[in-house]
Amino acid sequence: MKFFLNSNQTAYLRGLSSEFGESTNAIRLELNRFEKAGLIKSSHEGNKKLFKANVMYPLYKDIHNILMKHTGIDKIINDVVKKLGNVARAWLIGDMATGHDSHTIEIVLIGENIDADYLKNLKGKAEKIIKKIIKTNIISPAEEKKYFETESPSLLIWEKL
Repeated sequence: MKFFLNSNQTAYLRGLSSEFGESTNAIRLELNRFEKAGLIKSSHEGNKKLFKANVMYPLYKDIHNILMKHTGIDKIINDVVKKLGNVARAWLIGDMATGHDSHTIEIVLIGENIDADYLKNLKGKAEKIIKKIIKTNIISPAEEKKYFETESPSLLIWEKL
């Protein structure tokens, strides 16, 4: 999930070993299998091997979409964000943005004149459907750049075209 929810997410062997509480050998074996299958790719930074999702893998988008459904993010986009009207962008922050499954989904909505009461109503309905807590923060487009200078990590999940 770490690599396929956010394609910009990278990791080192030892970091993954600590994160999952598994031996480096067990993690190495799985990473090698994923890399051989083409799901992930690696590069070297000094003497460390860095891994990330291979977005050119033919099934990458399918895997990403499955994870969006598994985490409930697709429901938030369809049932909440698209119905608010004046949302320019929606960002995922917190654990989910790093590719970790969590019982809490943190969303930052960028827009003007968003009805907070209507958002609360939609959010409550979506929480019942996906069985997760949804935390939202609304900021104006003018505040976005400054907000994300201190907020990390983040993942753009929706943008009005």
